[in-house]
Amino acid sequence: MPDDSSDTNPALISGGHLVAKALKAEGVEVIYTLCGGHIIDIYDGCVDEGIEVVDVRHEQVAAHAADGYARITGKPGCAVVTAGPGTTDAVTGVANAFRAESPMLLIGGQGAHSQHKMGSLQDLPHVDMMTPITKFAATVPDTARAADMVSMAFRECYNGAPGPSFLEIPRDVLDAKVPVEKARVPKEGQYRASTRSAGDPEAVEKLADLLVHAEKPAILLGSQVWTTRATDAAIELVRTLNVPAYMNGAGRGTLPPGDPHHFQLSRRYAFSNADVIVVVGTPFDFRMGYGKRLSPDAKVVQIDLDYRTVGKNRDIDLGIVGDAGRILASVTQAVSGRLNGGAVQRKAWLEELRAAEQAALDKRLPQLRSDASPIHPYRLVSEINDFLTEDSIYIGDGGDIVTFSGQVVQPKSPGHWMDPGPLGTLGVGVPFVLAAKQARPDKEVVALFGDGAFSLTGWDFETLVRYNLPFVGIVGNNSSMNQIRYGQAQKYGVERARIGNTLGDVHYDKFAQMLGGYGEEVRDPADIAPALRRARESGLPSLINVWVDPDAYAPGTMNQTMYK
Repeated sequence: MPDDSSDTNPALISGGHLVAKALKAEGVEVIYTLCGGHIIDIYDGCVDEGIEVVDVRHEQVAAHAADGYARITGKPGCAVVTAGPGTTDAVTGVANAFRAESPMLLIGGQGAHSQHKMGSLQDLPHVDMMTPITKFAATVPDTARAADMVSMAFRECYNGAPGPSFLEIPRDVLDAKVPVEKARVPKEGQYRASTRSAGDPEAVEKLADLLVHAEKPAILLGSQVWTTRATDAAIELVRTLNVPAYMNGAGRGTLPPGDPHHFQLSRRYAFSNADVIVVVGTPFDFRMGYGKRLSPDAKVVQIDLDYRTVGKNRDIDLGIVGDAGRILASVTQAVSGRLNGGAVQRKAWLEELRAAEQAALDKRLPQLRSDASPIHPYRLVSEINDFLTEDSIYIGDGGDIVTFSGQVVQPKSPGHWMDPGPLGTLGVGVPFVLAAKQARPDKEVVALFGDGAFSLTGWDFETLVRYNLPFVGIVGNNSSMNQIRYGQAQKYGVERARIGNTLGDVHYDKFAQMLGGYGEEVRDPADIAPALRRARESGLPSLINVWVDPDAYAPGTMNQTMYK
């Protein structure tokens, strides 16, 4: 009889155990998964390698959690799903990671090679489907190649700007055993080169010269500032050169609120009046008006990990490809001794921007403090902002309600802001909470959901209860998909504003209680802060169900800027 136990024959190793060894070499500490018969040998390998297996209720959650884990830790995330619908369910999570430049590996099952094209259970052309939304997609052809190809996939995750990879492993390849000496198992730290390029030295000198002579410079610190862990280099540059800094995506929190170089509400004013604009790690996509919102008279510099992103959609005066931290540190070094008081002369420019910032805040202040009921969303997000501590990781999952929060909520530390990214995927909230709380159990996690967004992956609230992962969750509940509702009203009239976007009045607080978490309902704005404190003190996964005004819309929603 064939020997099915590698324990009794240590000279043989299965494909699943080779996969686990490769994951271990990459530093993977947890895989997110929903079980299936095609993939269980990977679980067995993970047990032997000390890798935690976290089982969720939907494969989209597994993929989003792997994405979130990569963002929080700086290590690649990993999700493992079965063939067919298991893999197709994970497509949205992989696509979100692709647009967000998040390094993760999705491993999918596949029918046995011996059943190729015979109509085996859950057989689909996974690689063909995954190729357009990954940096690398392939089939593992042979058991001896399993670890090697996992390492190859991880290496491709870091080719240029980071992103996801996909591997499918046929059932017979995964379960078969080969002599250990026949399999290549790459050693930790010995199969990937450093990708931390400091950019073209000549271009760095040009940027230093531009900033030294600029009268009204501005810098946008995007997600790659956090991806490359460039926080210290970014802070040193803006302080040395006295440059006002704006932050978006995962770059939020690079500078803490109240820092003299931290600006948020005056970005459009700054980009319309600056003479030098440095854009770090952010493409000229819809969030930047495809570059059209930058002054045509300004010198525009773009720094990015991906050569293809630089100068896309808008001409630039200077482009530098490389690691944001290395480049910014090199620029700071290059300006040493050359400022000649120029940084001090920018005091008036910073004061001009601070005045614009204050004017925008004053205009919004009545809504931020509104006592109206139903609750104005600005009041809700203002209370959440006041509630955050330096240790609070903030997660936004929704449309209109998260658009409100983007203008008000200010994370107090780097790496403490998470949103889906440019794909605009709803449903990332619960899986991001799962990943963030597992990766950083010492941190408080605060998540704001739209009621529509929570509904997409909310059943994995039970996973958070099962794994004892407390967090403070808030549902901004207007029983609507309000961002779409507003657009419909404007385009087709109010009599057709409620087509296809109206939800039931769901008591998410009771949903949380049913699943073993903490739940509370809020209708009076004065009750928001006490409810948040009780959720924190409960030590449980929580949902505070806040009934917000369905007829209040965020400025971004009313301008429909995401579609322009």
